[in-house]
Amino acid sequence: MSDRAYFDWNATTPLRDEARRAMIDALDLPGNASSVHAEGREARKWIEGARTAIAHAVGALPKNLVFTSGGTEANALALAPGLRRDGAPPVERLVVSAIEHASVLAGGRFSQAAIERIGVTRDGIVDLGHLRELLHGRPPALVSIMLANNETGAIQPIAEAAGIVHAAGGLLHVDAVQPFGKIPFEMGELGADLLTVSAHKIGGPKGVGALVLAEGLAGLEPLLRGGGQELSRRAGTENVAGIAGFGAAAMAAMACLPPESGRLQRLQKRLEDGLQLTPGTIVFSSSVQRLLNTTLFTIPGLRAETAVIGFDLAGIAVSSGSACSSGKVQPSHVLEAMGFDRDIGQGAVRLSMGWSTRDADVDRCLEAWRNLSGRLLKGQRRNTA
Repeated sequence: MSDRAYFDWNATTPLRDEARRAMIDALDLPGNASSVHAEGREARKWIEGARTAIAHAVGALPKNLVFTSGGTEANALALAPGLRRDGAPPVERLVVSAIEHASVLAGGRFSQAAIERIGVTRDGIVDLGHLRELLHGRPPALVSIMLANNETGAIQPIAEAAGIVHAAGGLLHVDAVQPFGKIPFEMGELGADLLTVSAHKIGGPKGVGALVLAEGLAGLEPLLRGGGQELSRRAGTENVAGIAGFGAAAMAAMACLPPESGRLQRLQKRLEDGLQLTPGTIVFSSSVQRLLNTTLFTIPGLRAETAVIGFDLAGIAVSSGSACSSGKVQPSHVLEAMGFDRDIGQGAVRLSMGWSTRDADVDRCLEAWRNLSGRLLKGQRRNTA
């Protein structure tokens, strides 16, 4: 499919060569990483090497990283009553931002009655004043706020939120699946107590992720029991090849982060300047700091399903937003939380880029958009004539 242009990197990325090579090498290992013989120790070496690489990338200790089957499982593992700092009372309720990934909005192991939502601004930034209201004078809460939104790319004020949460005696979970490998950050600087990352958003394989814990966190109960793997925090034989690919992808992503940031910033400007030549174009969260690879846009009257199909027929892969709805094109809950009406939410198209995106791809995407929007606007003029 080399004749196509791929603009759906926030859904999943191509596999990096470094990850592919690591996975192939790991697949040839016969040993179980829990075995004490030489073959088992070799498999264990791959796992611990990846654990160290990923933990160091987010400024954490390797012993505090738990491998999972992906970001969704990591979020489910994190969102549980009973978590606490050493010597502090356990959290009793969950507070999440209204723009979180579906796996966070589901609430993990909290009952629905124990979950409250934080509002966001028109620009898609979490309302810190509302967060204070939800925490003030109430029992300790686990708060979950993503570092960067998967639809708009808007980067959230996590450090400020952490100060509010900790002052109220709570804990902060940060879903960092989208920004990991795209912007530099460390858990300590963010103030995160738990942090989720995933392999397939950075050029690693699908089906592997991790939950990273801050030092001194207690009360984490495993979702899967029956084995002592991951220091008894996640039972089951480890996915050695997937973990090896995750570690290799993390090292590759962090190594090329500075030059990629400048290149993607230039491509994003080129793309959005071209989109805004169409009358009425809305680029969401354009006035706040965003991931440099992400653009969510629409024009009045557009239907995302029509646009996604039109782009696809033109040889371009795009998304209507999150890729976690079983292929369904649905109104964006993120845009609804931001205060946009249903008609606008039904027309949002997400373009996301990565390391192999080139100027020619952007130009091809813009040409396809000119054709699509031209037909739409022509039809609108005809209907109002």
